[in-house]
Order: sequence, then C-alpha cells, then structure tokens
Amino acid sequence: MSNVAATRDGYGEALLELANNPKVVVLEADLGKSTKSLHFRKAHPNRTVSCGIGEQNMLLVGAGLAASGYIPFASTFAIFTERAFEQMRNGVARPNLAVHVCGSHGGTHTGTDGSSAQSIEDLAIFRTLPNVIVMHPSDIVSTKILTMQLAESNSPSYTRTARNKTPVLYEGKEDLIKIGKGIVLREGNDVAIIACGVMVSESLKAAEQLAQEGIHATVVDMHTLKPLDGQLIDQLVSTCGSIVTAEDHNIIGGLGGAVAEHLASNSPAPLERVGVPDRFGESGGADEMLEVMKISSPFIAEAAQRAIKRKL
Repeated sequence: MSNVAATRDGYGEALLELANNPKVVVLEADLGKSTKSLHFRKAHPNRTVSCGIGEQNMLLVGAGLAASGYIPFASTFAIFTERAFEQMRNGVARPNLAVHVCGSHGGTHTGTDGSSAQSIEDLAIFRTLPNVIVMHPSDIVSTKILTMQLAESNSPSYTRTARNKTPVLYEGKEDLIKIGKGIVLREGNDVAIIACGVMVSESLKAAEQLAQEGIHATVVDMHTLKPLDGQLIDQLVSTCGSIVTAEDHNIIGGLGGAVAEHLASNSPAPLERVGVPDRFGESGGADEMLEVMKISSPFIAEAAQRAIKRKL
C-alpha cells in the first residue's frame, strides 16, 4: 500500500469483503463510481439497488431492507445525504433500523467543487439523531475496518469519507481500531489535540512543529463522534490539562461541539476549537482550502499554544 490513499477507497474495499455475508446489500444514488461502491456492484449486481438520483427514496429502501433482515449500506456525496435527513430521522433512526449511510466528498478539503458541494454541517446534523453512530475516519485502513464493524452493529450509522488522498496511518495497527474508541497516536503532557478525518494527519504535523518548540502534544484520532469516547477525554484532561479539537467541518456542532459538551458536563478544561469558522467554503485546491479556512497544521499549533496559556 502506498503511504497515501483516499478513505473512500477503504469504504469500497470493506463492501467487497463484507460481501461474504449474504445479508449485506448495497444501495447507490448514481454515484457508485465516486463513493467506490461500484466494485461491489460489479461483483454482486443482484445485491445492489440503484435508486437513481433519489437519496430520500434510497434511505427508505434501506429501511425496508433492514426491517427485512438485510444489512444495507447506502452511499452518495455527503452534501446529498442532507437531502434525506427527514427519512434518516423518521424512517431509519426513529425505528432504530441498522441502515449504514456513507457520505463521501465531505468538508472543504474536497476543494474545487466549491461551496455548494462542500458539506461542512453533515456531522453536526447526524449527531443530533438518537441511535445513530457518527464517524469520520482519517485513513483508508481505519475506514475499511470501521465500515466492516458497522455490519456487526445493530445501530444505524453515518460515516463521512473523503475524495482526496491522506496519509496511511494504521497499516499493521488494525487492532487499535474500534467504533467508539479514540486512538492515541502520539503522547505528550502539555496539550491534547483531538482530531478527525484529514485533520488527524495535520494534527500530527502540528505536534511535530510544537515539539521543535519544546511543547509535547498528545494527538488523538477521534474517528467516532458519536458515541464519543468520554473516558479518553477525561484522561486527557487529567494528563494534559488543555485540549484542542481539529476538524474540516463547521466550528459549530461537530467534533469541537461534541468535546465542548463533554467537558462542560464532566471535566472542564481550556478548549480551543480549530474548524471551518462558521462560513461556507469556496472553490480552491484541497490544501489551499485548509489554509483559507485557517485549519492547517500551523493554525492547530497556534491553537495549542493558546490552550496551554489558558491552563490554571
């Protein structure tokens, strides 16, 4: 495996392996090539349902299949999953049917498609729904493993994947990956950086930069936003005393919001949130967008220094 790969490819690989279970079925909304479910379709056309450009219908078809004992995986672009929020709420989450929705091309890192296609609110939207697991993995390996674990769960889910390639972090470390459990990738006692998706590799870069300044940061991949690993957050507060969150998502309602809610109710600590600053994106290159939104590694390092200064 090369040292960079797209998380959407991990989703496609997982579906192919899950095909060993005859109950697994795949639903598409005309974007199988982009979401990478096309590999399953080619191998198992009789277990793939094309719903056309009808995301709302796709979710309810999934609900019917789940109610009939199947394990449906439904994918489209993250921005189009939002069209089906009502169906996700009333048809899937409310009856607690295990339909697994994958939203690809999420966040501003998607780049040149522009603001209409850059979903910066998907994690917040789906995090509000009872019963729903919400995940945003950081690399191809963890995406594959977490997707395969979903097939074992009895809960509906929403997973965001990405189009652009990101560093492979978990080759040979597959045993670390479990739904609902954050992963400590680097340890330090001065500040804890909690990230998801593309921002995990950016946070590791920020930690390197901080180390050169004598600041030792813990970096956590919080791939699961719901259920949030509150036990790990409490440990980080006791060992580091200050927290930074980093996400390619609106500063409101995503990972930073989830961590803030936990800290406020359980173990208060200084928190600096790095995320899209409550604005829409624009058309630009993937890495350009991280700079424009002020969420790349230098901005994470600056946030860490601010958090440390706020320690009592």
